[in-house]
Amino acid sequence: MADESNKVVAEVRDSFGKGAARKIRAAGKIPAVIYGHGTEPAHVTVPAHQVGLLLRKANAVLDLDIAGKSQLVLVKDVQKDPVLQIIEHLDLIVIKSGEKVAVEVPVHVQGESYPGTIAVLEVNTLRLEVEATHIPENIVLDVEGAVEGTQFHAKDFTLPKGATLAEDEDLLILNVLVPAAARGDEDEAGEAAAESEASAEAAE
Repeated sequence: MADESNKVVAEVRDSFGKGAARKIRAAGKIPAVIYGHGTEPAHVTVPAHQVGLLLRKANAVLDLDIAGKSQLVLVKDVQKDPVLQIIEHLDLIVIKSGEKVAVEVPVHVQGESYPGTIAVLEVNTLRLEVEATHIPENIVLDVEGAVEGTQFHAKDFTLPKGATLAEDEDLLILNVLVPAAARGDEDEAGEAAAESEASAEAAE
């Protein structure tokens, strides 16, 4: 949702190339390109620290102030330096209030599955179509008390109002399993018991 906290002052950028990008980053800013709605791509810079904090949330929506004009954008791609993890460049998509967009929303698992089992997340995100200004931070999956063999599919989620699933509804999201190591311990215990029984019989 657009609010004061995501208002970002963007400056139009007229210098390009690696050297220019380096200078921009040295000045505490990030180069970005804004695409969408049939307009020519716009090149801007945004403050690195402020935007870095906003990007902790998936599918961040920024309310850019470009020369006094407000422009809502969705952060579509973040390019980082693989070693330093510094944000090098952003791709931003123009959005309109009320418009639907396709986004990958993180799956958040809460609760504890049945003792001795583990909840294995097969897919970390769920693809949804949602209103651009009402993108949920995550989709919560409650596994409290779920027993071995329980499976959660895309269709099992309660979606936020106005959101529709953009995945195969039978896509497996989470499996509740007994870890292989625990199974191995059980098997070994069973084998040991069988051996002791056999030796007792032999002794008789």
